[in-house]
Amino acid sequence: MWLVTGATGHVGNVLVRKLLERGEKVRALILPGESRESLTGLNLEAVEGDILQLGSLFESMRGVKGVFHLAGLISIMPGPNPAVRKVNVEGTRNILQAAKESGVGKLIYTSSIHAIRRVEKGVIDESVPYDMNNPYGAYDRSKAEATLEVLNAAHSGLEAVVTCPTGVIGPFDYRGSMMGAVIQGAAAAKPTLYVDGAYDFVDVRDVADGLILAAQKGRQGESYILSGQKISVRYLLETVREITGRGFFQMKVPFDFAKFASLFTPTYYRLANETPRFTPYSLEVLQSNSNISHAKATKELGYNPRALYESISDAVKWFLDRKR
Repeated sequence: MWLVTGATGHVGNVLVRKLLERGEKVRALILPGESRESLTGLNLEAVEGDILQLGSLFESMRGVKGVFHLAGLISIMPGPNPAVRKVNVEGTRNILQAAKESGVGKLIYTSSIHAIRRVEKGVIDESVPYDMNNPYGAYDRSKAEATLEVLNAAHSGLEAVVTCPTGVIGPFDYRGSMMGAVIQGAAAAKPTLYVDGAYDFVDVRDVADGLILAAQKGRQGESYILSGQKISVRYLLETVREITGRGFFQMKVPFDFAKFASLFTPTYYRLANETPRFTPYSLEVLQSNSNISHAKATKELGYNPRALYESISDAVKWFLDRKR
């Protein structure tokens, strides 16, 4: 049996589906009161627990052969965020301690490409170090710190492997990720404002496959980037238009204007309790170097991500079917 933390999230629920399709038994660690919609109808064992409560983790790890640790908080808002660090770092420490004391055979940690140091030029691969002092956001720093904790545990004997996905898109996006909301809005032909930029996106199903491959073939203490394909925001929107056959109003916001407006948008998002989209962090990401290589994962794991046209098409279909 495999334990999956963060099982209700986008990558988490797809990973659970993939494991079940392979005939594996799955135990999902779910926060008390958390929506289980994304896991409805799946033949799994659901247990309540909190990665911040060490005592609740030992029972969840009883009898498991391995742990996929995905639980975490994502934030693109500026400024310090104690909650993000607490969940991502202290929660991961608790998982590591419980895994060691429970004699868990393998731990696969889902880090992030944003945990890796920004590189202005050239190719980003696993030779680039993790950056705990990343100036761009609390999320990046917390994932880097948590990843180094996992690697230290691996060097101390725990059979742990790290994976670093890029921007995840695709179907089964029940919570509505930031890019998922963009795709959903375009699929519904809603007027769309966008900023010129590009990034590396990867299909959620390929990330889930990559996690399973890491569990099968990943080397202890190694990291594997799970990237996909670099595309522009404009390409993504035009692809949605092509798939649906429905035109919609699009307006490119000049980057300098968006950058100026982003000084004020975080306050708006906090007051309106809306999912952030245009923040200094998100704009920086779209302008950053996104030449990201998955050569190591392909060579060592057999990782082979699909073309993003298929990912966007399937995401559009999923969002529209769910709306119906």
